Amino acid sequence: MRATLLTLILAGAAAATATVASAPVNSPAAMVTLKPASEFASIADPKARSLALYGEMTKVISSPRCQNCHPATPLPTQGDDRHPHNPRIWSDADGHGVAGLHCNGCHQAVNSASWGVNIKSVPGDPKWGLAPASMAWQGKTPGQICRQIKDRSANGGRDLKALHEHMASDHLVGWAWNPGEGRKPAPGTQGQFGELAQGWIDTGAACPA
Repeated sequence: MRATLLTLILAGAAAATATVASAPVNSPAAMVTLKPASEFASIADPKARSLALYGEMTKVISSPRCQNCHPATPLPTQGDDRHPHNPRIWSDADGHGVAGLHCNGCHQAVNSASWGVNIKSVPGDPKWGLAPASMAWQGKTPGQICRQIKDRSANGGRDLKALHEHMASDHLVGWAWNPGEGRKPAPGTQGQFGELAQGWIDTGAACPA
């Protein structure tokens, strides 16, 4: 049964050869609701400013583009309503699928045209995969996610400098602003998100309760 499913999935992936044209990561079209870090400069108290900056960051963190990549279970979710991944695919603890059904069996290095009716495009990135299980976000409060993001035992050993680099320049993170046809990008741009993250770090990387 698994071999048959894999055959069907790979056959569909082979047919998806046309790259989908979508807005560049930092296109003006994506700059809609995320405030720039400079708007928080008037908050005198560093902790209050840090909390406000993180609050703005949660607009991205809570978006379907990020939440779907940080699922609460080994079953990925997709779409703005975060429905279960179709076909049903399970992930290992590292976020790359199980033996014989790895993510890159269907997800190519770029967003690709879909062979389905209801899905307009198949997401793609050279490093496509889910966040590791230790970084599951779905169902958690902003405060819980904040503390988890800073926890080096859960975030891949990243200190705050490496954490900023991940948020501001990682190509797979940047996919959230370049998600392919049929998906709304995360608010703002990756550049704006990186600036908010730097401001949050510079003011103490405070977390809400």
